[in-house]
Amino acid sequence: MARHNLRPLPTPPALLYASFWDTGDPTFAHWALATRFIDRTLPEGRAQGITGPLDASKTFRAAVPDLSVSVEHLLVVGDRAVVRLRFNGHFTGVFGEQRGQGQKIDFRAVDMYRVRDGVITDNWHLEDYQTLFSQLASKAVTTGAKS
Repeated sequence: MARHNLRPLPTPPALLYASFWDTGDPTFAHWALATRFIDRTLPEGRAQGITGPLDASKTFRAAVPDLSVSVEHLLVVGDRAVVRLRFNGHFTGVFGEQRGQGQKIDFRAVDMYRVRDGVITDNWHLEDYQTLFSQLASKAVTTGAKS
């Protein structure tokens, strides 16, 4: 039987960055993002560079502590990657001035990355804020007997 010198492929930076959103662990963001990372669709009030996503993750996890993020699609062509992410959890914390009541959170986002030297240098992203904000504003559904 022939032996192969197969080595595991390095984790693509798009998947490392998805792991950051899934876990909130900043180590994944530091592995995935270039030192001079640029958010090309920077939301108002968010800091440019790696600080922006780190702060955004902390803020969102304060609102949705059980947040999980999955990769639904990943397309890599040349130095670009496009990923569709799905965010799930329950709004049990605080977002802005609003306190959660256990509402289900389930929305998607699409990101496009430019990758150079194995790290994401640029990010363009679009979140389904209409769905997210309607879920944040909804009342929690409770189960059980009515009095």
